[in-house]
Amino acid sequence: MKTLIKSLLVAFTLTLITVSASLAETHKPIGRPKNVASFKSSIYTTREGKVQIALNKETGGSVMVRLTNKAGAEFFVQQFGKRHQASRLRLDVSALPDGIYTVSITNGLETTTYGLTLGTQQQAGPVSRLVAFN
Repeated sequence: MKTLIKSLLVAFTLTLITVSASLAETHKPIGRPKNVASFKSSIYTTREGKVQIALNKETGGSVMVRLTNKAGAEFFVQQFGKRHQASRLRLDVSALPDGIYTVSITNGLETTTYGLTLGTQQQAGPVSRLVAFN
């Protein structure tokens, strides 16, 4: 009886070790994947009512910049490749209709979003346009 219990205990231990090793191989390692570049971004408007985006990132991974409306329609998409480090964009939003837009910058793991509101003020005189970030 004692040898049967010892044999079952040894078999259970070996099974537990094998299952633990196979599960450890299927999980992703903790930390940042190799092909993801961290980035810093800033966004502001110019005097002419254009949107200026400054992007600084590490080499080795790509970063995507998108301008979308509330419905999800894309008005601007640009990907910065692995070798880019610093980029500056100037978007002309004067042809876009009034509304709420989103500028999102992502490396596939982290996403930074900025809310953008476009509105034309109605007044008697020259027409001025509001371009503001939320």
